[in-house]
Amino acid sequence: MMYLYEWVVENKEFLKIFYALVIGLICAIITIESHRLFKLSFHQGIRYFRNAFLFYGLAFVTRYLVGNVFLYMGIKEYCFITRIAFEFFLIMAGFFLLYSLLWKRFEGEKNYRSSLFNLPIMIFYLMTIIIINLDYTWNKYAFMFFSQFVIFSIASLISYNNYIKNKGKHKFLKFYFLAIVLSFIGWLLNFLLVIWIGWSQGILMNIYGLNIIIFLLFLYGVIKITRRK
Repeated sequence: MMYLYEWVVENKEFLKIFYALVIGLICAIITIESHRLFKLSFHQGIRYFRNAFLFYGLAFVTRYLVGNVFLYMGIKEYCFITRIAFEFFLIMAGFFLLYSLLWKRFEGEKNYRSSLFNLPIMIFYLMTIIIINLDYTWNKYAFMFFSQFVIFSIASLISYNNYIKNKGKHKFLKFYFLAIVLSFIGWLLNFLLVIWIGWSQGILMNIYGLNIIIFLLFLYGVIKITRRK
């Protein structure tokens, strides 16, 4: 175990790049498949679900690939930009995922021409900017983690309700609900760690592993649906 821990510490930058590539690839597949599903069904919730994983992919690629390239080139001042971009994409991805469950309550029968720029989404952009500024002031990710904890608390309740109401009819809901609950647990752990406990390489690797499982669950659910189509 000690040898494994030492190997993880020595190769942490390589593992981060590998982690970003895996998450980025999963998000790319989900985005493409979700877009294809939307073109077949024109279900508005799928548009926001697609946007969520587009933004998740951008977040991880920006943070762990582009950020490491800047570090390797010795351009440390640009690392600040990648941190801001990472937080922006990650928070907005959470909002898009939540809105994919709530869109009917705000849009009704009205369909916005753009799923990236409409009134509800602009409000989310504004909230995201406020959260980023708060984190910058405190020099922590605490507000980002707390915002995602709240988002996935609400999303867990909604997805559980959808799962109970449609149990046995849509297998995707089972994987979706499980992925949302695991996401909630992951964000709760992140929030507690940044506030009280602090980070360690071992904890980070466990969180990376949990994130990969969560994204694979979403991917599996999406593939199950698209194959039926």
